[in-house]
Amino acid sequence: MPTKLRAGRPAGPRPLRIPGGISLRLERRALVVGLLLAVVALALAVVLIGTGDFQIAPADVVQTLLGNGTPANDFIVNDLRLPRVLVALLVGASLGMSGAVFQSVSRNPLGSPDLLGFGYGSAVGALVVIIVFKGGATEVALGALVGGLIAGLAVYLLAYKRGINGYRLVLVGIGASAMLVAVIQYLLTKAQLVEATRAMVWLTGSLAGRDWGQVWPLLAACAVLFPLVLGQGRALRMMEMGDDAAHALGVRVERTRLLLMVAGILLTTAASAAAGPISFVALAAPQLARRLTRSPGAGLLTAALMGAVLLMLSDWASQRAFGADQLPVGVVTGLVGGVYLLWLLVTERKAGRI
Repeated sequence: MPTKLRAGRPAGPRPLRIPGGISLRLERRALVVGLLLAVVALALAVVLIGTGDFQIAPADVVQTLLGNGTPANDFIVNDLRLPRVLVALLVGASLGMSGAVFQSVSRNPLGSPDLLGFGYGSAVGALVVIIVFKGGATEVALGALVGGLIAGLAVYLLAYKRGINGYRLVLVGIGASAMLVAVIQYLLTKAQLVEATRAMVWLTGSLAGRDWGQVWPLLAACAVLFPLVLGQGRALRMMEMGDDAAHALGVRVERTRLLLMVAGILLTTAASAAAGPISFVALAAPQLARRLTRSPGAGLLTAALMGAVLLMLSDWASQRAFGADQLPVGVVTGLVGGVYLLWLLVTERKAGRI
């Protein structure tokens, strides 16, 4: 169909030119959705900070964050609750962006870190530290990071054959996940009661007890990896058209794919190190963001914002939706994500894509 004109300009994405020769193309709907998601994320953050045994009104939360709160509110907000909310926001954003990267690289809606084995690799690394080496929280986080990287490298090498095929990557990832689950179960059978209990708490995925010690490393990882991934957004959009088309347009396909996969694995493992394996956020966030923006490509930033919103909503539900019983946030994301995965499979089957 011919492009509609309005006031002499074509509809659709408009170029935004920045001094220095840099130009960006912005889709109006994607920009509006991104801004709305950012507002929702900030509102949820304020609500979550005020949620707990000692309720704090949103206005008082804002005043305290601005430095005008009472000493009691200042202690509760800044020392007890703000770190947990920041971890939720950063973990959700990391998982959302990582999911967008892998679904785009694999060109498969099931190409999520949850299903490719990277989260299970982090779990194996963490459990080895807990059960075998009796390590503390810092050592467990490092073990999760190393385990996720090893699992990611193994999946990449096993799936590589003159390039990476999306379905081959997913199939190898599913196989790796099954093997890693078996390793997790073996480690749990060899653990003492105290170690097994600690391991199960970590495996569930939780934001309880998070402090500034988890915030700063995760924030540093996001500060490095987010710009790196966003800087490859244009190349990623071209790669969705196929390797040959992307190569013809000047994209170094394998180099870019490897760089994006390493960044996505690091985002996933950093999130797992901070909060344990949080399931299904990486799967659902990019697809929900894409449905809202009606964009055919990978909306990296909107996927990150959607991931933050989903995880903070799940954290609120884990604290408030089940009465006096507070569930780990990983249980809530698993329940919601399982329903979403079934719906996705039915939808994809009806569309004839699987």
